Amino acid sequence: MRIGIDLGGTKIEGIALGNDGEELFRKRVPTPRADYPATLQAICGLVEEIEQQTDQQGSVGVGIPGAISPHTGLVKNANSTWLIGQPLKQHLEEQLQREVRISNDANCFVVSEATDGAAQNVRVVFGVIIGTGTGGGIAIDRAPLTGANAIGGEWGHNPLPWPKGDELPGPSCYCGQHGCIETFLSGPGFERDFLAHGGSALSAKDIVKKAANGDPLAEAALGRYEQRMARALASVINILDPDVIVLGGGMSNVERLYENVPRLWDQYVFSDQVSTRLVAPKYGDSSGVRGAAWLWQID
Repeated sequence: MRIGIDLGGTKIEGIALGNDGEELFRKRVPTPRADYPATLQAICGLVEEIEQQTDQQGSVGVGIPGAISPHTGLVKNANSTWLIGQPLKQHLEEQLQREVRISNDANCFVVSEATDGAAQNVRVVFGVIIGTGTGGGIAIDRAPLTGANAIGGEWGHNPLPWPKGDELPGPSCYCGQHGCIETFLSGPGFERDFLAHGGSALSAKDIVKKAANGDPLAEAALGRYEQRMARALASVINILDPDVIVLGGGMSNVERLYENVPRLWDQYVFSDQVSTRLVAPKYGDSSGVRGAAWLWQID
């Protein structure tokens, strides 16, 4: 049995998967925000409950909104800031009395979809999470590519490629730079662009609805979004050349992206033909926790 834990900013989700990927048990509990000891206790308590309910002991994989530094062994780059600087892996292994595998939540997403999801049976998969932020992960032969600095796939904090005049220098980003891909393609970035071009303060979901109903400002905003996504993903294809790109997060629910973005990225990809497929996730919000469990498929 494989146990997966998805540590989010507001909830911690646990799942148990059988060897064939069958879901045996699932539960969510609130995340004790800003309280590291309580967060540690909540994760361990969830693992213990899963094992009691299934009457089995399992391997444990954990997805976190950050990364374990390969240099210090401590959590870094976590938007759940109370995790930063903590030896989470060491503490979990001490309390659970077994090895624990930890990976970035975007890595878990792409591992899930590459294993038995929308991108199964291919070698190289790039997973994108476009929600309140813009993250990414890479799976090669179903294993996460973490990288020497534990930032493999973090495309969101690269500059938007082939920028147009009105896109420079670009919005300021919390990372300290300007014009990061995240500032354009995240849900808040999309909302900000709509507002800046004469729209009102609406959610991304409502802007997409207005575009579907023929609103010209919303349609123009969505057209700019598709153009920017095409350029951003073309730069990934030029470097990684993945078989499949899977979208996740709230903006992945915009169905027209899967047709329009590949049509637009052709002019930026350095190839006579682009075989990379852009697909929706099979498991959606469940991919993160499933991918955490699947961290144990590769030995």
